[in-house]
Amino acid sequence: MSYLANFTPETAKNCLLDILKTATQPENAKKLSEAKALAARDMVKMMQFVFPLVMELEMGVIKNYGFPPNREGLVQFTQIIREVEKEDSEINHLRTQIRSIYMPPINLSASNDILI
Repeated sequence: MSYLANFTPETAKNCLLDILKTATQPENAKKLSEAKALAARDMVKMMQFVFPLVMELEMGVIKNYGFPPNREGLVQFTQIIREVEKEDSEINHLRTQIRSIYMPPINLSASNDILI
C-alpha cells in the first residue's frame, strides 16, 4: 500500500483526467453509448449495464497509479478521492464529470421535493 503515501492531489487530478480520457476514447465511448441506450435512463438498468463498464475503465486506469485493479482497489481509490475532493474543487468537478457518465441527471424542483 505504498501507493497511498505517494497519492497527492495532483496525482488524483491526473488519474481522474486519465479516466475521463479513457471513457472518451472512441471504442469505450461507443460501448458506453450502447449501454446507455440499452438502459434508457432507467436507474436500475444504468447500474446493470453502464456502471460495470465505468468500473472496468476505472480499474484499468487506477492500476497505473498503483492501486489493485479490482473492486477493493476501486473502493480505496474512491475513498481517497472523496476525502481529497472536499478541499479541491477541481477534483470535485472531475469526479462529478465521471459520475455523470453513469448517473442520469435528476431534476428536483422545490414543488416536487417530497421524499418518503
